[in-house]
Amino acid sequence: MRIFDNERLYDDSDCELDVIATRAKRAQWRHKRVGPPFVKFGRRVKYHGADLNTWIDANRVQTNEPLQGFG
Repeated sequence: MRIFDNERLYDDSDCELDVIATRAKRAQWRHKRVGPPFVKFGRRVKYHGADLNTWIDANRVQTNEPLQGFG
């Protein structure tokens, strides 16, 4: 799935990133070292579009398969 432009660097303040989480939630993820990979330039936080798309694909939940132990 390709939601973000693979060649673009997204700034943490870009509203497009709200698709995956709020700005505050992304800050929590960075602190806990979870969530999509990021790059810091001083205080600026950037996300590479290809990394965002890869992270989204890795967190995709397939809903047409039954859960283990349920039916």
